Amino acid sequence: MSRKPVPAQAGDRARLEILFDKPQLLGRLFGEYDQNLVAIENRLGVYIAARGNRLQIEGEAQAAARAREVLTGLYNRIVQGQDIDAGAVDAVIAMSAEPTLDGIIRTDVSQPPAVMIRTRKKTIVPRSATQIRYMEALGSSDIIFALGPAGTGKTYLAVAQAVQQLINGSVDRLILSRPAVEAGEKLGFLPGDMKEKVDPYLRPLYDALHDMLPAEQVERRIASGEIEIAPLAFMRGRTLAEAFIILDEAQNTTPAQMKMFLTRFGMNSRMVVCGDPKQVDLPVPGSSGLADAVAKLEGIQGIATVRFDTSDVVRHPVVGRIVEAYEGKND
Repeated sequence: MSRKPVPAQAGDRARLEILFDKPQLLGRLFGEYDQNLVAIENRLGVYIAARGNRLQIEGEAQAAARAREVLTGLYNRIVQGQDIDAGAVDAVIAMSAEPTLDGIIRTDVSQPPAVMIRTRKKTIVPRSATQIRYMEALGSSDIIFALGPAGTGKTYLAVAQAVQQLINGSVDRLILSRPAVEAGEKLGFLPGDMKEKVDPYLRPLYDALHDMLPAEQVERRIASGEIEIAPLAFMRGRTLAEAFIILDEAQNTTPAQMKMFLTRFGMNSRMVVCGDPKQVDLPVPGSSGLADAVAKLEGIQGIATVRFDTSDVVRHPVVGRIVEAYEGKND
């Protein structure tokens, strides 16, 4: 590698070294054309040089220490069999700067997170400190409210946890729902039967499912009733026991709809309510059932609330910048 060191003030520079015991894994750590190393250098302002199974990191002392933590963390994830892509590299870099709840000690990224979700097609690990707390809540709380902008993994991780519990037999059914509220179109004016009318609204849930299970299993489990994907109106009058229930786009429910949904909760079930309070499409401002429910229920035993912000966006980095530009970094 012939990349030039990043200039830094002489008194602030440090040179650190990492020795890796499995050199056969370094190709995956470095990435194609060293793209992972380049990303770390560009984000942290350091210079990384490879010498056999050793890496030397040079730069400002704190940045060099962060780069060492990031590289060690990525290497340990590879040792555990996890896949490392550009998104994973970016997520570990971001997590290396995140404070813990006390605001003092940074998240330890040198070790893979203890919490993960295993499905038929992939193993999913958290990509931000908030995702760690969310995944822990998904495994322990009865009802979870997940609030925050698009791209933070609210629905995706909930579907992953639901699929995992369906596979291991913790629940008998997986129920996914959304309110059929969009920008101006009415279901009655769309062509086709009821399934064809509502499927476009539920497509993001189908997409998440197909990421977790082979297509033939998704179709078979839907046909058998193990997986049900339906608009919110179809939940009325039911008691959902032995089920993992997810309500997506919950900011577009009314308070009455939200109460109806929450009271469907049955024995040995888990319920996740996902939404972005800043993206309400209801015709009457200030009428969101999500905000109303969180205000009434936050703090009740068995109910967890997890709040994401733009720093938790795990899609392409430009998505985070777009959300930030529209909503403001500290809103």
